[in-house]
Amino acid sequence: MLRVLGIKNFALIEDISLEFTDNFSIITGETGAGKSIILGALSLLLGKRADLNSIRNSEQKCVIEGQFSVGAFGLKSLFENLDLDYEEETIIRREILPSGKSRAFVNDTPVRLSNLSELGVHLIDIHSQHETLSIGNQDYQYDVLDTVAQNSELKSDYLKNYKLLNKFRKEFDELKSKQVKAVEAYDYNVFLLSELTEANLKPGLQEELESTQSKLSHVEELQEKLGQSFQQLDEESIGVVAQLRQINLQLRKASQLDPSLGELHQRIESILIEAEDISSETQSQLESLDADPKALEEVNEKLQLIYTLQKKHHVPDIDGLLTVKEALEQQVSVKENAEKELQKAELQISKQQEQLSKLAKKLFESRLKTTATISKVVEDMLGELGILDAKLKIEGAFNSTFSSRGADDFEWLFSANKGSKPQDIKKVASGGELSRITLAIKSLLAQYENLPSIIFDEIDTGVSGDVATKMGVIMKKMSASLQVISITHLPQIAGMGQQHFKVYKTTKNEKTQSNIKVLKNQDRVVELAEMLGGDKTSESALAHAQSLLK
Repeated sequence: MLRVLGIKNFALIEDISLEFTDNFSIITGETGAGKSIILGALSLLLGKRADLNSIRNSEQKCVIEGQFSVGAFGLKSLFENLDLDYEEETIIRREILPSGKSRAFVNDTPVRLSNLSELGVHLIDIHSQHETLSIGNQDYQYDVLDTVAQNSELKSDYLKNYKLLNKFRKEFDELKSKQVKAVEAYDYNVFLLSELTEANLKPGLQEELESTQSKLSHVEELQEKLGQSFQQLDEESIGVVAQLRQINLQLRKASQLDPSLGELHQRIESILIEAEDISSETQSQLESLDADPKALEEVNEKLQLIYTLQKKHHVPDIDGLLTVKEALEQQVSVKENAEKELQKAELQISKQQEQLSKLAKKLFESRLKTTATISKVVEDMLGELGILDAKLKIEGAFNSTFSSRGADDFEWLFSANKGSKPQDIKKVASGGELSRITLAIKSLLAQYENLPSIIFDEIDTGVSGDVATKMGVIMKKMSASLQVISITHLPQIAGMGQQHFKVYKTTKNEKTQSNIKVLKNQDRVVELAEMLGGDKTSESALAHAQSLLK
């Protein structure tokens, strides 16, 4: 629960610090005095996005700090999940710098705003003035049903399986879309694939064909060059080989006379062997050369086919064509295997729907069991609050259409008068009735939520007199199990508080600022007398105020 709230340089507030008790605290003040500013600061502390316009003095940073006692509320695991340092006396600080940058800290450790927001939900329930309309909102109605039914674990399990079903459905739709595209392009893809398959492509084929083409295209020139080379190598009297043989013979004889010439002889002998081998290979190549126009034509046709395919598929080489071929094989196979894949995906969806349906029915049955309890509590409390013939009817039906909330529909029907048929609550309940219904719901939820604190911002709108007194009694009863803070304009409710703050404006250095102080004893009597609308100095007004406090 909230122990201390400090606010510096925020809106009309220069620097204030509030210490709250465990039970029922009241905040009063004239309209525009700054009560909503305190709520705004508290909302920032709990993760709301910051606005640079909120800074009072644009040259200094705005600091909002709260101390919360959390030891009795089982929040340690939440802190661990959010990767926050857990302390039973937790301090949250929010800073807005003049640059507009915002920072948040939990127990002096920087935190992301999303984590702060998630933590804030478990610390304080702030009931703003417009939230009375939430009772007609379906999401809020489901939250009430699930809170009373204690459906947290079941709902989490349902949502996990619901997301899984949506994932399977998305995959099925994508598969079906691919199938449609594959069918549209199937015939053309088969044609393209057959072209590439018939080309009998393999890595290195193009280079091999181009080499063969060059050879067959220059047979006569090659014959001439090889013939001349062979003649110069192997001519009987003046050929290179004949001369090397003569040199080899002479050096062999010389090495017999001078052994030191042996190495020179070995070198020339090696050259001779290599020259003879070159001569033999040259002769072999020359003999193998034969003009073959038909072979050249076949090679040219193969190469032309490759060049045409490369241009057609916008790739530079054989490897690119092989990549295109592989892609076409996959596209063709998608169509050919699509039916099996779709059947498999449909079976997966069917099984998931079956699992989800079981969970949705459990969720529906659990919610349905709570409707009578909620209706009775609200009707009884509304009776206490002056709506004696109030009827709240919550009707539910299972519809087998899955949504994030489940597979059911619940209608909240309300009637304030005897003999009137209950209708949609958001259409028939007045502002004062909505305030009382909301208080009844909040009172009920307090029994099921382990929530440290709740703040009511003028929940008494539209009521007065004895009804206001009874609303105050209900809030005071709630404060026995959680911290309740109520912002109110009604003296009947203000008199119920065990702690009373007053927000007021002053002027300092020609600047308006909001202040807040704790009222005790006679100051509190005077404030209630003023709220009653009478002369706060008259004996009758003061006596009336005294009676409210008693």
